[in-house]
Amino acid sequence: MLPPDTATAFWVTRPEHGELKQEPLTALEENEVRVRALYSGVSRGTESLVFNAQVPKSEYLRMRAPFQVGEFPVPVKYGYCSIGHVEQGPRYLVDKVVFCLFPHQDHYVVPADAVMPLPDDVPAYRAVLTANMETAVNGVWDANPMLGERVCVVGAGVVGALVAYLCAQIPGVEVRLIDINPGRETLATHLGIPFCTPEQAPTDQDCVIHASGQPDGLRLAMGLLGNEGRVIEMSWFGQGDVSLPLGGAFHSQRLTLRASQVGQLPAKLQPRWNYRRRLALALRLLTDQRLDALISGESDFADFPTLAPALFGPDSTALCHRIRYPLPA
Repeated sequence: MLPPDTATAFWVTRPEHGELKQEPLTALEENEVRVRALYSGVSRGTESLVFNAQVPKSEYLRMRAPFQVGEFPVPVKYGYCSIGHVEQGPRYLVDKVVFCLFPHQDHYVVPADAVMPLPDDVPAYRAVLTANMETAVNGVWDANPMLGERVCVVGAGVVGALVAYLCAQIPGVEVRLIDINPGRETLATHLGIPFCTPEQAPTDQDCVIHASGQPDGLRLAMGLLGNEGRVIEMSWFGQGDVSLPLGGAFHSQRLTLRASQVGQLPAKLQPRWNYRRRLALALRLLTDQRLDALISGESDFADFPTLAPALFGPDSTALCHRIRYPLPA
């Protein structure tokens, strides 16, 4: 059976509204692969800002996804976590299940070096966490938790939970995962991470990693530090302004506030690390079946436009939502 010559893709066509659109597929050229999507992952962070047209103009260029089509604010085809089956391409990739930084689309053609085969022990349905794991890896690199340090992670979303999960595997590190939703304790316990609400959070911390996406979370993070402590800010606030209490302990205790953003590798690693090596690491770190708890729901691709407003809305409690693509007829 010949593969289709058109694809179906999810587009944000106006603020808070998405549609499925048909578009032609380009002919396969040398050193390209044709991929049939199996799953894609929905990012509650960046994709929420894109869906709600809240990307600041100053960030239009920096926040482009590798295979984005269209321009911010809308219309735009955006996404960066696709898991698919290689139907055509170089022999060494045909029939492989791969990860690609591609938007939500059922078939696509990309350069062969834009995909990476999944490790044999990482199932396709879990690999939708790959982009989040990459972000978490970069955050832990930026935080640089050392043996014996006291570390809190504020925000028990997917990225925050993954950061805490990674920190907890460093010998001697005392880590707490903090969230305003006490129901997230079940997730933390499943991952083997001590949990507390903001009222229970310990102070005098060496490092606090903030991943809640809320200004109150960042203010809390700064209040938990001890002398010379550091906050690693992983949230992206989009067009919002954030006020911080810089008139108190921030100055007198010589606190540090530092941004972590997955689009750039830490300077100290750049001589030996590149994005492909980091991606390979993120995939290898997804072997633990406990991480399946971070996938809070799954739906058919055809239903994505209907579900998107709730998934990206302010009241959403979703973690990683997985989009499932139809099998070939």
